[in-house]
Amino acid sequence: MSLQSALERLATYRANSTRASQDIFRNGLLVLQKGSFKKLGDDGWTSLEQLTLASIDVGRLDIADQCLQLIADKFPNSPRVDCLIGIRMEATEPPETALKYYADILEADSANVAIWKRRISVLRRTGKVEKAVNELVQFLDTFYTDVEGWLELADIYASCNQYDHSFQALSHVLLLTPQNPFYVLQAAETAYTSEDFFLAIKMFLTVVDMTDADDSEQLLQESTPLGITVRAWFGVKLCARRIAQNATLKSLSNTSAPKNLELLDELATERLRVAYSSSGQKGEIAQGRQEVFAWVATPLA
Repeated sequence: MSLQSALERLATYRANSTRASQDIFRNGLLVLQKGSFKKLGDDGWTSLEQLTLASIDVGRLDIADQCLQLIADKFPNSPRVDCLIGIRMEATEPPETALKYYADILEADSANVAIWKRRISVLRRTGKVEKAVNELVQFLDTFYTDVEGWLELADIYASCNQYDHSFQALSHVLLLTPQNPFYVLQAAETAYTSEDFFLAIKMFLTVVDMTDADDSEQLLQESTPLGITVRAWFGVKLCARRIAQNATLKSLSNTSAPKNLELLDELATERLRVAYSSSGQKGEIAQGRQEVFAWVATPLA
């Protein structure tokens, strides 16, 4: 493999935020051995940082240490270098050692976001969930707009079966990124799991509205639902059934009951039938169509 090709692959992985550690290690090692990173400016040093992390992932700590020494010599007292040292420490040292290292840095610089996140990660990984939550809440009080932090908090709560708290965290995500249908879908599924079916069906329909190519009735009939739109229609179908089966349901969020529930159920049935009747390049989603057809044909109540 040529040096130019290796650099291009590393740049592609960076642009796409792809964690392909084995391939990054192979390509990055070539750049390191050629010594070309010194001639590439910022891109060269970024490639070396990539190689450091990939080396830790694949267990080549000797290469990681070599890269880390080069980076530290070039950028002394850099916060990014401090974070790399901490990650390297996590690979071989006891968690308490890494936690103390991160705590010392935060004591000197409480605005170091990367270090704060690493500390929270170590706390969660070592089973100190309550401490991780407390640290994360404190972090989000300081850096409210950090979407990754809110998603992490929602995930921690969900892993502890605290779905109401998980949804509350996701509500902040929706405030910060209202146009992302994947986050709306995650919130809808969380509401469904917490048995707030009125809120869940409303949010599943929001996902459909966000991901449909066009709202016109003609195109809606001709189009084939794909991706998360199909998942959202499944959610609508599931919610409609649960609501129909229990006339005394109440919404924890005080969301009003959907009107024309039967029509919503019929529409979800039709959309799922279309999705699983597809052929050609879209045929992959059609696998198991008979089982899906039998399921959606079940009466609402």
